[in-house]
Amino acid sequence: MKFQPLLQGKVAVVTGAGSGIGKATALCLSQAGASVVIAELISVTGEKTAAFIQEQTGNPVLFVQVDVSQSESIRAMVQATVDRFGRLDIAVNNAGMHPDCTPIESLDEDYWHRLLATNLTGVVLSMKWELRQMIAQGQGGSILNMASGTVFRAQTRMAAYVAAKHGVIGLTQTAALENGCHGIRVNALAPGGVATELTMATLAAMGRTEKQESSRTSLLERFAQPHEVGQAVVWMVSDAATYMTGSTVPLDAGMSVM
Repeated sequence: MKFQPLLQGKVAVVTGAGSGIGKATALCLSQAGASVVIAELISVTGEKTAAFIQEQTGNPVLFVQVDVSQSESIRAMVQATVDRFGRLDIAVNNAGMHPDCTPIESLDEDYWHRLLATNLTGVVLSMKWELRQMIAQGQGGSILNMASGTVFRAQTRMAAYVAAKHGVIGLTQTAALENGCHGIRVNALAPGGVATELTMATLAAMGRTEKQESSRTSLLERFAQPHEVGQAVVWMVSDAATYMTGSTVPLDAGMSVM
């Protein structure tokens, strides 16, 4: 698939970029011309993804190991980006854990805390350091936080995940309010079902199949492919969407209106 060079000269960080939506998004950003930082907790996965994307596009790619639940780790990620590429223009905060798959009365409290540390605290800590760098540069920027279709239509047996993603929307709106004056746009994308390994594992844990799930959550009766999410991200963070900020965009094949 050919992309217009919408992001030529831009530097983008994608957290959780070792697999799934993050990997597809990083590839799409690179295809659109950006220099991309693969920020990933699992070093083997991150290094393989970085090598794959560089081979596919020929554009500069850097792998940085990061734990988004730790502020110092994120600070170091941003610094490594600036040390290599001189700046940070785009950040896609995608890193996350899969849903808990239990009803509230059976809530695993340890899992609750770990999931919120990654899916919610990880987003606000990422924005803290990304925003500091973008503000210091004085040339604006674009941040996209990965939400979920569950912010429009909650699902059972995933209380921690749904709560965290609702929190992401609040953080997105707050960051947009605070940083429009700096020319920094902050938005969220809310995908529905996406055919990733993580999604398939979650469905298996819940005793459901993709066909069963997509028939009730998608007007197109299928899950999205990861690259379809990546393509939406490219548009939202690019100068093609310069008047969009504080928005949460559903990408759920109509799940929110079913």
